[in-house]
Amino acid sequence: MQIRTLAGATALALLLAGCGQTVGEQALFGGAAGVGAAAVTGGDPVVGGVVGAGGNVAFCQINPHLCR
Repeated sequence: MQIRTLAGATALALLLAGCGQTVGEQALFGGAAGVGAAAVTGGDPVVGGVVGAGGNVAFCQINPHLCR
């Protein structure tokens, strides 16, 4: 159980800090956070990666002042 908590905290930290300066970095960091979150919650890592990548790119493109 402690491993899941640590993994969840790590995934959350990556998600919050995973902006990147280019679209590729944003997709990579968001995808990694999504895969981590899916692993912790027992979800599909492919879906988590796609959702995380898309979500992070969309957020950073809409709110660039929060991502640099």
